[in-house]
Amino acid sequence: MARRQVGSTRRLVDSGSFPFSGSLHSKDQSSSLLPVILVLLGAVLLICLAYGSGIFGSKLESINKVEGDFSCTLEVQRAIPILKRTYGDSMHKVLHVGPDTCSVVSQLLKEEETEAWGVEPYDIEDADGSCKGLVRKGIVRVADIKFSLPYRAKSFSLVIVSDALDYLSPKYLNKTLPDLARVSADGVVIFTGYPGKQKAKVGEQSKFGRPAKMRSTSWWIRFFMQMSLEENESATKKFEQASSKGSDAPGCQVFHLKSYH
Repeated sequence: MARRQVGSTRRLVDSGSFPFSGSLHSKDQSSSLLPVILVLLGAVLLICLAYGSGIFGSKLESINKVEGDFSCTLEVQRAIPILKRTYGDSMHKVLHVGPDTCSVVSQLLKEEETEAWGVEPYDIEDADGSCKGLVRKGIVRVADIKFSLPYRAKSFSLVIVSDALDYLSPKYLNKTLPDLARVSADGVVIFTGYPGKQKAKVGEQSKFGRPAKMRSTSWWIRFFMQMSLEENESATKKFEQASSKGSDAPGCQVFHLKSYH
């Protein structure tokens, strides 16, 4: 009786040399390890979120700066301890001018012996309840800074402005900057972006009506001279010294100007 020929597939399996048998076995192992890998990845992500301001925070922050997701108003909040060491008693009555001023004012009000007010140059329809409460109390005002501010001369010891002048053309800067100096008694501090390093988000450009114009240090110095505004050299030196002692050095250009006398 003729013997049946064993199929090549059966011989390969019996001999343990089936070309895909090892692959199938490794797939089974991978499938069993998949839940473990997913759990480990989830744990890593949770750690990154929990300690974002720590070991991973600086990397995330540098990425944001490169991509343009950057706020000099946020830098003002971080620099408040440095500003207090720089200006001392002059920080007792502060006006902040710029978008998201509610966050700056709220932080300043937490400081001892500090009164704070704010001017929001743009619409606050999307602001939270806390911010709208500051507006109702008259602590924060919504005002177009291209026109004269609704305050008397020397109403505040110090005026801090951020993320606002970058959106003004020289035509309006000629009016706004002297007005900021007018309402301050001890000086004006300007936080502004660096050319090529910071830019507004697309949403902000449409909100502000025009893209931000980041100007160089030399441009600002020439402009200050045209406006007869002098640098506060003493404050500049103290601020730089205080900044160098910690990790709070701002990532924006910071100018310290004297008030008009």
